[in-house]
Amino acid sequence: MPKTLAVNGEEHVVDVAPDTPLLWVIREQLALTGTKFGCGIAQCGACTIWLDKQAIRSCVTPIAAVGTEAITTIEGLAPGRDVLHPLQQAWIDHQVPQCGYCQSGQLMSAAALLAANPTPSDEDIDQAMQGNICRCGMYQRIRAAIRTAADRIAEASDTSE
Repeated sequence: MPKTLAVNGEEHVVDVAPDTPLLWVIREQLALTGTKFGCGIAQCGACTIWLDKQAIRSCVTPIAAVGTEAITTIEGLAPGRDVLHPLQQAWIDHQVPQCGYCQSGQLMSAAALLAANPTPSDEDIDQAMQGNICRCGMYQRIRAAIRTAADRIAEASDTSE
């Protein structure tokens, strides 16, 4: 049965079985391949996306569970085509990516954290990121990048007031 999804600000109609994981709809039907398949059991975080700005694991979310909520993938995180999200810039500045496979999920989880808590403590960061596995072990760089992005977002909001 056809289903309309709002992904990265655009509507898409897909026709898949109701038990199809959202990850496969995003990757195969919509050709948004930034979201990765890691484990298939919601344990690694590589498939993390936003459903109404809440970080979820798309590998275990059936398409039938998605209603009219806005879906945001890594391709929709930045505010514009030529502008990076502050987290994406901090990731570059701190040289976070090594192999890069987990990074879209890491970024989506970190962005959900900062959307909910713009001034997280190290404990808040560790708690929010604990379900995201980085086989390269870049956890200290990830934490530093999140703190840098939080500072930049705060500075930007201070100057806009």
